[in-house]
Amino acid sequence: MESPLSILRSDPLAFVLLAISLLGAICLHEFAHAFAADAQGDRLPRAMGRVSLNPARHLDVLGTLLIFLVGFGWGKPVEFRPEAFSSQRFGSAIVALAGPAMNLALALVGAFLFVAAANAGIYDPIVTFLGLFMSINVLLAVFNLIPLPPLDGSRLLTIFLPPSKQHIIYFLDRYGFIILLLLVFFGGFSLLSPVILLVRDFVLRLAGA
Repeated sequence: MESPLSILRSDPLAFVLLAISLLGAICLHEFAHAFAADAQGDRLPRAMGRVSLNPARHLDVLGTLLIFLVGFGWGKPVEFRPEAFSSQRFGSAIVALAGPAMNLALALVGAFLFVAAANAGIYDPIVTFLGLFMSINVLLAVFNLIPLPPLDGSRLLTIFLPPSKQHIIYFLDRYGFIILLLLVFFGGFSLLSPVILLVRDFVLRLAGA
């Protein structure tokens, strides 16, 4: 995949559209986590200013820099207290799923606007932006459901794994991030491409493409 810096050199407009799509998708993803925690009774995210649509509240400096340098980064994680949730068993999973669910919803909105703009013959950069926004949100939704810490999918393991298999969670909590980095830098996520394309095509079909 072409790096963001090479895109900047070859097509500055495409770089700007990519940056806006990425940062918007990440910020709304983190906002969804904060909102889900707040809705379940945990006021910590609100006290930390995370129940906000202000992008500055959700961007991590290093994670944002790496997005522009290597095309891989992250937002500022939302801190929450599971013990404050109304549902002790499912509360953390609801917070975790809120992020990918937000990205899927944004992808669907982007797809509807993309199809409408393309059919109307609207100015090409707008169509390009909507297509990027849709695709990036699909990518983030699928990527974050991988069951490796610190990704959102790891939270689901606490629900679906029986007590006899909880040692798997402890192992992943300790080594999950290392495994994730190895997968990223050695191309392991190419295996996700068919899933991402399948979800993107499904979203486009829902939008009438």
